[in-house]
Amino acid sequence: MLFLGFSAGLPFLLVFSTLSFWLREAGIDLGSIGLASFLLTPYSFKVFWAPVIDRLPLPFLTQRLGRRRAWMLVAQAGIIAGLYAVSLQSLEHGLTPILVLALLVAFASATQDIVVDAWRIEAAPDGQQGPMATAYQFGYRIGLLAASAGALWLADVEGWQRAYAVMAGLGAIGLMTTLSIDEPAPAAPTPPSRTAGTWFADAVVGPFGDFFRRNGTGLAVLILAFIGTFRLTDITMGVMANPFYHDLGYTKSEVAAVVKGFGLLASFGGIVAGGLSLTRLGVARSLFIGGLLVIGSNLTFAWLAHGAPDLLRLAVVISADNLAYNFAGTAFIAYMSGLTNAAYTATQYALFSSLFTLPGKLLAGGSGFIAQALGYPLFFVYTSLLGLPALLLLSLLQRRLAQRAPR
Repeated sequence: MLFLGFSAGLPFLLVFSTLSFWLREAGIDLGSIGLASFLLTPYSFKVFWAPVIDRLPLPFLTQRLGRRRAWMLVAQAGIIAGLYAVSLQSLEHGLTPILVLALLVAFASATQDIVVDAWRIEAAPDGQQGPMATAYQFGYRIGLLAASAGALWLADVEGWQRAYAVMAGLGAIGLMTTLSIDEPAPAAPTPPSRTAGTWFADAVVGPFGDFFRRNGTGLAVLILAFIGTFRLTDITMGVMANPFYHDLGYTKSEVAAVVKGFGLLASFGGIVAGGLSLTRLGVARSLFIGGLLVIGSNLTFAWLAHGAPDLLRLAVVISADNLAYNFAGTAFIAYMSGLTNAAYTATQYALFSSLFTLPGKLLAGGSGFIAQALGYPLFFVYTSLLGLPALLLLSLLQRRLAQRAPR
């Protein structure tokens, strides 16, 4: 799970904030950089092809590797090929080829996420999902570290093309892991012959109907509304973070050094704290604490916007951001994992993980224009306020669950 988490985390920032640093350094305006965040839409719409991955076998590969590992291998190969293709491009020859390739990487990465999440849930019993989520978060953060601090440092020393080529090479970690792990026992085997209508009903309608049937329409809508708003703050802010550092005068190496040191320690601290909180306080309280931490960490960016560049202040901000992000993320993964039915693991978890990114991605598309209009300090106050609706919905959700509980 640790290595699969790394494989999942590696491509995300390479088509998000690390790419935005490259674009800003090349003189691309903030508004266009914000629009470039729509490259992440495959992460938000992966629910539409998750049913295919949940049910459709791949010729030859599924028979040899199993349902989950076959799709995992194809997605990882796509990530490696896409990142290497990006490394062959130059912004001097136009922005479009890089954006198209980044979109393909995002599609392959979102596909990998579907399969890795399904494998994680199916490979361990419910009682081990907390530790599995923690291990996934550790690996994911190491992948993000490689794609942020590692890529920025390499870009400063060797150039952006070499940095992306090295990142493509690191994708081999996911491939080797996929070939090494066991295939979990299928929770919902598909009969060999089915009509198209029967397949659609089972693979597409079934997972959504099951979720609403188990929870009731009112509670199901409330759960989905909470999931959709919980990560608004950090997703909306994320695309502007690296352009913000660049505009303040920090170099790629300085940002990389702080992320690698203080950011890494804070990330692991957040994961450990999130795991302990899940064990001792439960999921609901951990989610509430995580939401408050994310709001507070965004306000530190507004503080950093005032004054001359200072590495100590940068370290405080990056540390706070990483601690809050990982605490909240660990609790959130455990929460969404507990909502799934083993018969529809990939599709239902893809629904939740698509929904939690979609509103933030839509808002992130306009974040550059908002930052230009408000200035960085007020922009980060705005992103902090976006975290309040989720906390209100969580409180309402807990009251509804308490009313449903048997007395």
